[in-house]
Amino acid sequence: MIEIGSITSAPQLHTTTSRLSPADRRDHFLARAGVKRSSHVVEPGLYALGNPTPDSPVFVSANYTLSFDALRSSLAGIDGYILVLDTHGINVWCAAGKGTFGTEEIVLRVAATRLNQVVRHRKLILPQLGAPGVAAHEVKKRSGFWVEYGPVRAADLPEYLKTHTATPEMRKVQSTLRDRAVLVPVELVQTFLPMLVAALVLYFLGGWVSALAAVAAVLAGSALFPLLLPWLPTHNFSTKGFFLGGLVAVPFVLYAFLGHPGWAWYRQAGQALEFLLLIPAVTAFLALNFTGSSTFTSRTGVRREMFAYIPAMAWTFGSGVLLAVGLIFVR
Repeated sequence: MIEIGSITSAPQLHTTTSRLSPADRRDHFLARAGVKRSSHVVEPGLYALGNPTPDSPVFVSANYTLSFDALRSSLAGIDGYILVLDTHGINVWCAAGKGTFGTEEIVLRVAATRLNQVVRHRKLILPQLGAPGVAAHEVKKRSGFWVEYGPVRAADLPEYLKTHTATPEMRKVQSTLRDRAVLVPVELVQTFLPMLVAALVLYFLGGWVSALAAVAAVLAGSALFPLLLPWLPTHNFSTKGFFLGGLVAVPFVLYAFLGHPGWAWYRQAGQALEFLLLIPAVTAFLALNFTGSSTFTSRTGVRREMFAYIPAMAWTFGSGVLLAVGLIFVR
C-alpha cells in the first residue's frame, strides 16, 4: 500500500505539445506494425501541456506512445497537465485489465509528482476505458484527488470540457471496421515468420496446396477474422474462428476430391478431413488474440472461453497432424 505522504523526492515537470512530429508519426507506424513493441513508451510523470496554471485540468494517461499522443493531440489550444502512469508500454484499456492502469499506480504517481503542490484543485480526469482498474473512492481516500471519468475517445475531450458532462455517444465504445482494421498489421508481423516456415515445410511434405492451406489458415485468423468479426455467427471468438476456418477450408476440401481423380476415395476423403481439422483449429487459435482488443469480450468471459476451447483446438489440430502423417503411408 502506497500512501500520499510516503514519497518526498522533488517533483519533476516535463513539457509537451499537442503537435505530432514526423518522428511521432513514424513511431505510430512502427507501433501499429508491432515493430520493437516494448520501445513505444513515454517516461512516466507529470507533463505540462501549453501554459497551464494551478487551476488547469489534470488528465491521466498510459505511458504507451499511442495513448499519450492521442490525448495530447486532441487537446490543441487547451492548457493543462497530463499525469502519465507507468503501464509498461500498454494502452489504457489493456493496462486497466492487467492492473497497471489502476489505483496503486495513480496514488504513487500523484505522490511522486507532488501534484497537490502543482494544482489548487483536487480532480483527475481519467479516460473511461481506464475505469475497470481504478477504485475511485480509494484514490480519493489515499491521494486527496477525486476521479472524474472523461469520454471514451480523446477526440471528444474539447467538447466534453465545456460542460464536463458526457453525452451517450461519448460514453459509447465503438468497434468500427476502421478500428478493427488497424489491428491487422501487428498480427501479420507476428505471424508472418511462423506462417512462412510452416508453408515451406508443408510444401516439401505435401506440395503447393498444403503450403497454401497453411497460409490461408493464418491469414484468416490474423487478418480476415477482425474484419468480419461482427458478422460471424456464434457469441465467442473460438467458435467464430472455427466457423471462419471451416469456410476457408471448403475450397481445399473440394480440391481433395476434384484435384486427384486418380486417387482412391479413402485417400481423397482423408485429405479432405485433414484440411477440415487443421485449418479451423489454426484460425480459431489465432482468433483468440483479438479477445483483448474488442468490445465483444470481458476478462471472465475470455478466461472461460480459453479453458473451454483451447483443449478442443489442440485435439483437433493434433488429430489433423496424425491424419496427415498417416496419409503419407497410404497409397
